[in-house]
Amino acid sequence: MRILIATDAWYPQVNGVVRTLEETAKALRALDHQLLLLTPEGHATIPLPLYSEIRLAIPAPGDIGRAIEAFAPDAIYIATEGLIGLAARRWCLRRGLQFATGFHTRFPEFAAARLPLPGVVTLGYEFLKWFHGPSSAILVPTAFVAKDLAASGFTNLKVWTRGVDHTVFTPDDALDLALPRPVMLYAGRVSVEKGLDDFLKLPCNGSKVVVGDGPDRHELSQRYPAVRFFGYRFGRDLARHIAGSDVFVFPSRVDTFGLVMLEAMACGVPVAAYPVQGPVDVVVEGVSGALDHDLSAAIARALAVPRASCRAYALNFTWARTAAMFLDSLVPVERPPRAQAG
Repeated sequence: MRILIATDAWYPQVNGVVRTLEETAKALRALDHQLLLLTPEGHATIPLPLYSEIRLAIPAPGDIGRAIEAFAPDAIYIATEGLIGLAARRWCLRRGLQFATGFHTRFPEFAAARLPLPGVVTLGYEFLKWFHGPSSAILVPTAFVAKDLAASGFTNLKVWTRGVDHTVFTPDDALDLALPRPVMLYAGRVSVEKGLDDFLKLPCNGSKVVVGDGPDRHELSQRYPAVRFFGYRFGRDLARHIAGSDVFVFPSRVDTFGLVMLEAMACGVPVAAYPVQGPVDVVVEGVSGALDHDLSAAIARALAVPRASCRAYALNFTWARTAAMFLDSLVPVERPPRAQAG
């Protein structure tokens, strides 16, 4: 197939959306599918309002449509709701072509965390319902998210899970962090919506480590001087840092999946999290971690989970399986002709 993916999220951004699209594209190409990714590369960009670390692409008029037309795709997937996604959506609708969209991020909640004004979440979801309304298939990362969106009026929802590279994220060659045990580690974007305050303020023995960067790193490092902030780490370097910890703490309440939890499990590290969307579909109590509304209790129980059990559980999630689910969810660009009555 000739598959076109339109996304506003791409490098140098570091997040689960980018990694999911990159790994899925790699797996699809290995199956001999032809792909075209329309990304912010080559377009002018401006800082995203309320989140200057992320830059928003501004494609020139007609650029997206011409690229789609030249590629002549068999299927189109619009991954994000930014200007590239909007341009691809508009082009498809004007030509009566079918397309699939992706619900990767709860932007209304993220916006509300930075701009706590009445109506921000409600208006955000009205926009998302408008954006995804014409989609023939809305790909969501978990059954929990699908059920929640269906209750809010979204339709045509299909679950599309995530994978992990088990050759990169392994328990092997764990980094000696040289810190008092147990080592409790978080890896990801360092920003207010990730719930890091809940983790960092916990009174517990051992050491707390934050791997990653983001708009709130400076403030959090000032408020929590005992916490070790390591900045961004990638690939095997990231895996070695995670593998060197005793428990992976995921305090977010708004992530739709939390790909990094799978990466931690693949490194043999149990996950402690809240029993909310994302973790409830990924963390199995006593098998790959622990869930509790009391994060301290979740950490205590997760520390007792065997590391080999976490690794074995993570082996169920592969990018090959993710790519297969993606293919099953795509819709052909052209609608089949109606059967003649006779």
